[in-house]
Amino acid sequence: MSSAPRLFLIDGSSYIYRAYYAIRHLSTSQGMACNAVFGFTKMLLKVVRDHNPDQLAVIFDAKGPTFRKEIYSEYKANRSKMPEDLVPQIPLIKDVVAAFNIPALEMNGFEADDIIATLARQKSAAGMDVTVVTGDKDLMQVVSDKVCLLDTMKDKQSGLAEVAERFGGTPDKVIEVQALAGDSSDNVPGVPGIGEKTAKALIEEFGDVENLLAHVDQVKGKKRQENLREFADQARLSRQLVTLVDDMDLSGLPADFARCEQDREALSELFKTLEFQQLYDEFAVAEPHEQAEGDYVCVTETAELDAMVAALRQAEVISVDTETTSLNPLLAEVVGFCFAVEPGHGWYVPVGHCGGGAEEQLPRDEVVAQVQPLLEDATLAKVGQNLKYDALVLRRAGIALRGVVADTMLQSYLLYPAARSHGLDALAADHLGYKMISYSEVAGTGKKQIGFDEVALDVATRYAAEDADITLQLYQRFDAELDGTLRELFETVEMPLLQVLIDMEWWGVRVDRERLDALSAGFSTSIKQLEQQIYELAGEEFNINSPKQLGVILFEKLDLPHGKKTKTGWSTAVDVLKNLADKHDVVALILQYRSLAKLKGTYTDALPLLIHPDSGRIHTSFNQAVTATGRLSSSDPNLQNIPIRSEEGRAIREAFVPDAGQVLLAADYSQIELRVMAHMADEPILQESFRQGEDIHQRTASEIFSVFPDMVDSEMRRRAKTINFGVLYGMGAFSLAKDLGISNKEAKQYIDHYFERYPAVLEFIEQQKQFGREHLYVETLLGRRCAVSDINSKNGQVRSYAERNAVNYPVQGSAADIIKVAMVRIHQRLQDLQLKTRMVLQVHDELVFDVPKDEVDDVVALVVQEMEQAVELRVPLEVSLGRGANWREAH
Repeated sequence: MSSAPRLFLIDGSSYIYRAYYAIRHLSTSQGMACNAVFGFTKMLLKVVRDHNPDQLAVIFDAKGPTFRKEIYSEYKANRSKMPEDLVPQIPLIKDVVAAFNIPALEMNGFEADDIIATLARQKSAAGMDVTVVTGDKDLMQVVSDKVCLLDTMKDKQSGLAEVAERFGGTPDKVIEVQALAGDSSDNVPGVPGIGEKTAKALIEEFGDVENLLAHVDQVKGKKRQENLREFADQARLSRQLVTLVDDMDLSGLPADFARCEQDREALSELFKTLEFQQLYDEFAVAEPHEQAEGDYVCVTETAELDAMVAALRQAEVISVDTETTSLNPLLAEVVGFCFAVEPGHGWYVPVGHCGGGAEEQLPRDEVVAQVQPLLEDATLAKVGQNLKYDALVLRRAGIALRGVVADTMLQSYLLYPAARSHGLDALAADHLGYKMISYSEVAGTGKKQIGFDEVALDVATRYAAEDADITLQLYQRFDAELDGTLRELFETVEMPLLQVLIDMEWWGVRVDRERLDALSAGFSTSIKQLEQQIYELAGEEFNINSPKQLGVILFEKLDLPHGKKTKTGWSTAVDVLKNLADKHDVVALILQYRSLAKLKGTYTDALPLLIHPDSGRIHTSFNQAVTATGRLSSSDPNLQNIPIRSEEGRAIREAFVPDAGQVLLAADYSQIELRVMAHMADEPILQESFRQGEDIHQRTASEIFSVFPDMVDSEMRRRAKTINFGVLYGMGAFSLAKDLGISNKEAKQYIDHYFERYPAVLEFIEQQKQFGREHLYVETLLGRRCAVSDINSKNGQVRSYAERNAVNYPVQGSAADIIKVAMVRIHQRLQDLQLKTRMVLQVHDELVFDVPKDEVDDVVALVVQEMEQAVELRVPLEVSLGRGANWREAH
């Protein structure tokens, strides 16, 4: 290996475009495009980390024309204008380079490639090993025994051997071949009828362009001879254009490329502005207010515990956190308690450590005896971050957390809906400019990671108490910002709902393990049968789960219509296969095979493994601060995605059962989003239809097809239903045509007719878009803000998506708010009446209850009343009810 200094020259301009097109639709919460900056930064870091060069420089194209434009006015004339959303990213990219303290070079009148060629020649002559980081084939002409090219995006290095393979000789032949073949990307004309392969053969035979032109009569092919004679000057011009200048005067540019220490302060500020959370965390500089040693107390003596408890009792608000043995709150044991009552200070009370200093911790029983009354005292105000987790952990330890007034994660979710994360580390960085200690810093990573109970007490104290301290600081900041409708939404919906979800997760839902096992066995049999049928139709056995092998069978062997082939093979995505279902019987079988395999793997095989060993139930996690609209999501496991349309999916719901002697009650809002839209748009025809209890899809069909309701057939109703819901999601004529299998023209006529009949809906849509453009968010009926940060994007596709969301988010978000209000009220009523009924599931617009049989009538009346009266709309809210021995029967 050479011991010469290694210089890396990065083709900056080339990588800007590659980064821009490699990463699409990335912008900040304020709608500022940042995809190219992010991609370029990651590329830069990859070079530095993977190769650790001794010297480094980035070279950019300067603004304005180059000497090549003077030689040939059409040079690069075919290039489209720089994308509008890329233009403002260029200065930011250069700011990133400057913050890394990497020299950036550019010169008027010349291209970046010329500077690179000059530096490559000069520095290699001086004994350095030069690597040019680029994906541009033009730079192959600078390759030598001391100069190579590196394409980091393809992880490919090119030296003399690669140049010879592509261009048929030494690097000087690159110029000759390109002079003949031209370059469409730069609008270098070359000679008509001669591509790179032919040019390579001609140069291998004749050596260079001039010798070829001098011996045209020896070239095979009359037409080729004619072209070479007619376009000889064009070949010479092309040679000029493709030849890189390698003897530039660079005296006015930086000359020292030695690696320097990066400016972490500048980088952290840039990454904070651009909302690159991971990069910010990596480069953030500790703020001057970082806690000095002694601010955090590890409570290991009785006197310290007494003093802490006294201080907590006198505090206006207590920040609470726990450290545990597991991310699953229903399996976790408490390792320590964390508290804070003033910024910059905090306590950590270890009770379950076995690492360094563990012998100093107080007995668990002594600590619990002191902190339990505090935690259960409803008169002492408490705050936390993601408190649902801590409340469940404490409940498992026999402690009922009361007096909770705020969860900073939920405050952030309401105040900053466009934030990339509502996690504590991200919130600290974004709002306090503070970089928290990461878990990996105290516990390690990978196979070497230890449990928190093994972390030494001194290290654990700083990490644990910091959580409580920073949470308190965030609470103080967010509490001052919450006002008006957002505060009302926080205090009357989100915080009360937190307790509802704590109870729902604690109770869980019972499942029939034997039923799941039987379904899994049945799916296995069906899958094997489908496999054999697929093999018979395909004429051979292959791996059905391999997209590559499946693509070969479908598109090469069976010659079905296909899209473009990529490096990984033909696309066999679901939408592709659905479009081919009528082309060959095997496609429908493959779709069925995939569906069954997914149901088996995701549900019938996985759900039994998630049954809690103590409760015998499944305890899903309801996520309150994830979706853009305010809807709850479900995870570990996700019970909101169990298919309902297929027989197999419905069969899985049979495994969800009530406790012995009880029934499951399912209450589902009927067409709530359409009702919300009718209210928000104040559309009189739709409102009257809902008030009259009409079939809304039949009514819409009657309106847009101009027929009496009794004349509406099933196909008309189906189309009207698609249009009704399509309007909610901003569906255009193209999508509607695809969904209904009709022409774009016919689809447009349907949509136009719809808005003619329901003009208030069209007005509502336009109002929502305009509001979104002005505020970068839209609002639900209860005042929740849903971010549409990209609604002013210069990228049409991105902008259109945001515009659709500006219409959909308020409707879907209002529906989410309504069911949340209902959940809070029902939960409170059940407690007030001391009923044993439990709310066990929430799935979009549906609530599921485990109800003792003697409470059914009372609960039905209660649930209907609270759901239908959750909010007052201009149209009635309607609830459909079902009950049964399992979820399928109840639905």
